Amino acid sequence: MTAAVPGAPVLDAHEIHVRFPLARDWRGRAVRHAHALNGVSLQVRRGEAFGIVGESGCGKSTLAAVLMGLLKPSEGELRRLPRADGRPADVQIVFQDPQSSLDPRLPAWKVIIEPLVAAGRGSVDRAALRARAEVLARQVGLRPEQLGRYVHEFSGGQRQRIAIARALATEPDVIVLDEPTSALDISVQAQILNLLRELRRAHGLTYVLISHNVSVVRHLCDRVAVMYLGQVVEQGPAAQVLESPRHPYTRELLDAVPRLDRPWPEDELAPPAELPGNAVLPQGCFFRGRCPWATTGCDRPQVLLARPDAPLHAYRCHVAGTR
Repeated sequence: MTAAVPGAPVLDAHEIHVRFPLARDWRGRAVRHAHALNGVSLQVRRGEAFGIVGESGCGKSTLAAVLMGLLKPSEGELRRLPRADGRPADVQIVFQDPQSSLDPRLPAWKVIIEPLVAAGRGSVDRAALRARAEVLARQVGLRPEQLGRYVHEFSGGQRQRIAIARALATEPDVIVLDEPTSALDISVQAQILNLLRELRRAHGLTYVLISHNVSVVRHLCDRVAVMYLGQVVEQGPAAQVLESPRHPYTRELLDAVPRLDRPWPEDELAPPAELPGNAVLPQGCFFRGRCPWATTGCDRPQVLLARPDAPLHAYRCHVAGTR
């Protein structure tokens, strides 16, 4: 696999909206919607790990489906920038649950090479396909002699290694990691994260990591976008966003993460309340109803503002820059 050149854009999402119909009139036309994504814009560069973090229901998995091409936006545009051969960038995915995302009827080696066969790029020679599966298995820490087993014969961590090998099969430009460790034990999570880091270093992989776990994002990602109610509310280098957050929601999200080095701080923001419904979107700032900083001007739509001392760090709040 050829190492990617860091910095060149590979995915470019512009003002992505996704609406799901909740009710229809007698003609079958949607009259009420769930607003899953509300103007998401981001760019993923070759060779980087881009994190997308937020609480459950904020639109992370919907965005993953859009980036994969599994879901068409209601509005907006997603561009997969072309490869050297002119084909659009290839995007593969590692799902959250390795048990349900792998075909239980196939031995592991067939599961691994399944994307090659589906894309019409697999050899008709069974021995060649098996050899390719063995190469991929070694890359993720599995032994070739294990590949004749079925999915239920592997542990959870081993199943996720199979899922990662399957994602690598087509030599993709981008791998979307949708909560890749949340279904695993803590010790196994660390093994999978370290494996992902090693694979990225060895092969120049580009990751989009979808997670609610801030620690996982901090461990793996170069840049991060924080989502709230289908919007990106803060975006920038992971070190800046996670160590010096500006948006009040990002601060609350980070303060809600349990820490052993301090008791709960009474003078800091409280952990966030339940995410509001998305059938009727709030007017102005989406976070206004839960924000301790809400003031005059929050009833107007907020745009991403660059942090003056760090231009790559942006946040959707007109008050944050004064605090």
